[in-house]
Amino acid sequence: MFLGTHDLRLDEKGRLFLPAKYRDELSGGLVITKGQERCLYVFPVAEFQRITEALRAAPVTAKGVRDYSRVFFASASDEVPDRQGRVTVPPALRTYAGLERECVVIGANTRLEIWDAQAWAEYESAQEEAFAELSEEVLPGVL
Repeated sequence: MFLGTHDLRLDEKGRLFLPAKYRDELSGGLVITKGQERCLYVFPVAEFQRITEALRAAPVTAKGVRDYSRVFFASASDEVPDRQGRVTVPPALRTYAGLERECVVIGANTRLEIWDAQAWAEYESAQEEAFAELSEEVLPGVL
């Protein structure tokens, strides 16, 4: 499970240090792909494979499945962190997420998300008020 918020920087080669607490879990490889709200999703290989199987089982006749799968897989990049725990974020993915230098990596349960720092601050500000004001269960019987 991935948790927390980590302020990080891209270096001049487009590399990002993974949060230290997750380096061992991701040392064997990971997949970076486009996520919603113009962030990037970072999956451990096993979790990416689980999602792949779920999408493979979905009906190819469903347009939403086709559309999502095309963008999700076409933008995916399998990466292996270097010995220092850095991972290269491909240029096309940096462009999609608006990543230049200051980044935020957040834990989002089964994945990490990489955000431009300013975009994350704006998103978090907008969502915190809605979160604080929730008056019904998000997951009935759970939360």
